[in-house]
Amino acid sequence: STKAAERPYDVVVFGASGFTGQFVVEEVARAAAGEGRLCGGPLRWAVAGRSREKLRAVLERAAERLGKAALGTEVDVLLCDVGDAGSLAAMARQARVVLNCVGPYRFFGEPVVEACVENGASCIDISGEPQFLEGMYLKYNERAAEKGVYVVGSCGFDSIPADMGVLYTRDKLKGTLTAVESFLSVKSGPEGVCVHDGTWKSAVYGLADEDNLRKLRKKIGYAPVPVVGAKLKRRGFVFYNQEFKEYSIPFMGSDGSVVKRTQRYLHTELQETPVQYGGYVNIGGLGSVIKLMFAGMLFLLLVKFNFGRKLLAKYPEFFSAGRFTKEGPTQKQMDGTSFTMTFFGEGYSEGQDPQSGKPNVKICTEVKGPEPGYVATPIAMVQAAVSLLEDAASLPKRGGVYSPGAAFSKTKLIDRLNRRGVEFSVISKPEV
Repeated sequence: STKAAERPYDVVVFGASGFTGQFVVEEVARAAAGEGRLCGGPLRWAVAGRSREKLRAVLERAAERLGKAALGTEVDVLLCDVGDAGSLAAMARQARVVLNCVGPYRFFGEPVVEACVENGASCIDISGEPQFLEGMYLKYNERAAEKGVYVVGSCGFDSIPADMGVLYTRDKLKGTLTAVESFLSVKSGPEGVCVHDGTWKSAVYGLADEDNLRKLRKKIGYAPVPVVGAKLKRRGFVFYNQEFKEYSIPFMGSDGSVVKRTQRYLHTELQETPVQYGGYVNIGGLGSVIKLMFAGMLFLLLVKFNFGRKLLAKYPEFFSAGRFTKEGPTQKQMDGTSFTMTFFGEGYSEGQDPQSGKPNVKICTEVKGPEPGYVATPIAMVQAAVSLLEDAASLPKRGGVYSPGAAFSKTKLIDRLNRRGVEFSVISKPEV
């Protein structure tokens, strides 16, 4: 494999003209214009996809949004199709890091991972699909280690805020953090909130396939993560949350599985105390609960049958009461939306043995950011890429397939995110 420095591009955005891809392109352009000095040189990057016209249009749009005359001159366009292994290999050979924006990953993700691993490129995606993420670990972890490349999934809103948020909370507690619960609140403006239907499809097919996820985990044969400190209780499907004075439900995305993988890695490889984790979403008052229950029951009923999945995939707007659309959110909707993820941690003060007695310290931290899907996600993805390129000395010693926290726990990723508006902070200091 050619040495990283000899590759023409630091970063290639694959699927650049897709709905999410266009925002990732804009974010890479911003990084290249602003802090775009990598190891002293300018950030070298390219966009890749099937249609030269669409890719050019995306570069034009990004230039316009950044108030620049054009990006075309310094950014190359690579033609590449997920169905053509040769084109993927050619792309991977030219890149140090590939940002893969082509989902649902369960259908289109693996050929990209394979091409990257075999051709010595690192790969980052923004999948929130545990089955894909853990499947890639099973199939490519060893090969990636041999090749010295890093494959890091879930580097978007799923699941960098949760995964890095737990590590941030742990680092801010004087003593030993043993358990954390996070609560996500998404605020929207008068225009409401909306998500592109690509995310909806990933959810439809992911929930249909829970059985295979169980089988996959058996096959991987994960070492159990020991429970240290008081055992964290699982909460019910819907519960009233005193802290926020609203109802909450468990978070359905990949956060729980990703945090667990990170904690297992940190425990087995670095002998750090594993942190127990539960992730929840605040949904509002009783009216919201009732609406959600009906929608949820309908969804879970339909998702079990092939024709039901087809219906759900075809009419996202109808089945999600307008939350998911084929067009995705408008700029106004995005501008009016933000998220806050609040972490409540407990643990044991320095000198207290976490194996005995009750937890005696608490801490509350927060990750705040702009609209999750298309503003925070590209920021997280691009800063993860910059960390891979710039913080190489702080990455795990061996390549492999990693969760974000496992890959980036020793890097400057949190500082980088803070600078770009995804902000980590301590809300209340530990009281003993």
